[in-house]
Amino acid sequence: MTPPTNRPDELREQLVHHRSVARRPLLAGRCHYNRLQLLRHMKEELSSGYPPSRPQVFQRRTDGSVNFYRPWSQYKMGFGNPAREYWLGLESLFHLTLRKRYELLVDMEDFSGNMAFARYSSFSINPESDGYRLHVSGFINGGAGDALSYHNGQKFSTFDKDQDSWPGNCAKSYLGAFWYNICHNANPNGVYRWGADGTIYAVGVDWYQWKGHDYSLKTISMKIRPVQ
Repeated sequence: MTPPTNRPDELREQLVHHRSVARRPLLAGRCHYNRLQLLRHMKEELSSGYPPSRPQVFQRRTDGSVNFYRPWSQYKMGFGNPAREYWLGLESLFHLTLRKRYELLVDMEDFSGNMAFARYSSFSINPESDGYRLHVSGFINGGAGDALSYHNGQKFSTFDKDQDSWPGNCAKSYLGAFWYNICHNANPNGVYRWGADGTIYAVGVDWYQWKGHDYSLKTISMKIRPVQ
């Protein structure tokens, strides 16, 4: 079937938002991507002709080329390479999920080539004034198990903005940034490691219900798609 030539409305709306901050540079480790490059990537998506239901990736880990141990300001605005390792930005994610109802798909792969996914029929986050609090529900198992329900209702935390439910600082202890509880069943923004490694507990790119806390995944991506 030939993709329609009309531009997806939600991607056009993202372009409007990102133009307002296009001149603001982003630190992105070795990638040196900035907001202008993210804007060009979104223009390419608009011209690709994909239907409006095409998922929007907001998080991706593939090879460890980007450092994800970053401060609040960078998780708010986004960083990385949209074609490889990437974080869209909490502010953009909030505005996306504010306007429409979205479902979430989390795809993952281990270092043996095994793949699994977890799907959630409802996903949104609150504004920054409420810590970008997570709302996720409607789990559908694709072999990965349900790691995110434990994080439902939590605010987002980074090493310099501790908003978790633990007396300590989950982001500092597990070297990541996420909607930590006490502390995590999922740590997709943790340290990129190489499979099974129990040297330092639970600091890797973990999805506990699939591989436990001592296995760091080869790839993981989190993407949302509007639903009727």
